[in-house]
Amino acid sequence: MNPLYPIEWAVAWLMVKFHAVLSLFMDPNSGITWVLSIVGLTAVVRTLIIPLFVRQIRASRAMQMVSPELQAVQKKYKGKTDQESRQKMAEETMAVYKEAGASPFSSCLPVLLQMPIFFGLFRVLFNKLPDAAEGKPFGPLTTELAQSASNSTILGNVTIADSFLNSGDGGITTKIVAGIIIAAMCAVTFFTQKSLTMKNMPKAALEGPMASTQKMMLYMLPFIYVITGPGMPIGVLIYWLTTNVWTFVQQYIVIRATPTPGSDAEKERQERINAKRERKGLEPLDFTPPKKVAEPDPEPERNIRVQPTSKNKGGKKLSDEEKLQRAREARAKAAEERRRAQEESGDFPVPPPKSSPLDKGKKKRKK
Repeated sequence: MNPLYPIEWAVAWLMVKFHAVLSLFMDPNSGITWVLSIVGLTAVVRTLIIPLFVRQIRASRAMQMVSPELQAVQKKYKGKTDQESRQKMAEETMAVYKEAGASPFSSCLPVLLQMPIFFGLFRVLFNKLPDAAEGKPFGPLTTELAQSASNSTILGNVTIADSFLNSGDGGITTKIVAGIIIAAMCAVTFFTQKSLTMKNMPKAALEGPMASTQKMMLYMLPFIYVITGPGMPIGVLIYWLTTNVWTFVQQYIVIRATPTPGSDAEKERQERINAKRERKGLEPLDFTPPKKVAEPDPEPERNIRVQPTSKNKGGKKLSDEEKLQRAREARAKAAEERRRAQEESGDFPVPPPKSSPLDKGKKKRKK
């Protein structure tokens, strides 16, 4: 049994439903109507995976942000090949991923989920559509609809089932249309990847093996389209181009709203906020993080314990006021000793204690 059968059926059903809606105000036998049906199919698929796309953006950002920490872990265990060192290195690496909320597999989820839909659409346009046009309907794709899709043209005699390698009746026109779509796919993918890896990352994250891999992908992904694109039907290329454009716009919105701290995208956002405030006559905001000033640790105060004496040297009982006065004198003496010690060591001197009203009262009584 074909494992892609449910996906192929769902793809054909969505295409037929969008074609039925567009046929209310467009020519049902026009190639543009079928092209827009594929665009509608793409919009539904990409809308369903929006949460995964946001997760992909965050995962890619987190992966590059932890690149310096991963390099430190690799440097720590460099040259150690024993089993215990490898296990500790793996544990520390996973701890770094967990602390930063990063996952090496999260960035692949949207692509992995779209691959079955991509292959399902390829089989529908490449196999099911010609079979249905010859009298073998496939689910919602009846013979009449299949013949309409096979015979509808976009430019000249180009149909959505033709490809660069199998140009059909379109001839050179089919090759030109397919070449233009493939070139557009490469350009959109290049700028999408560049915006993600260069504009939305701080300079510290643009170094190391992780950044080198991202830069390599910047040029490898468009090259993949050059290799695989010529064998794809025009309809599949339209799906591919639409999803790339969708990704670019979606990523632009996410990066513009929530850029990575320290990146060029964050600086541009701060400039936009201050420009908007300036137009309203408000003062610009200062986004510069405050610098931390190292303050000397305060010396803990020494607890002065006053012995509860009931009698003095002369055998007289001390009053509460005299006990309090003696405790203040002992505390002042200790503070004076600390101040002198700090002056000798070059630290900030502690100001001498101020005289209290009770001291003034004592001086008056002595006079």
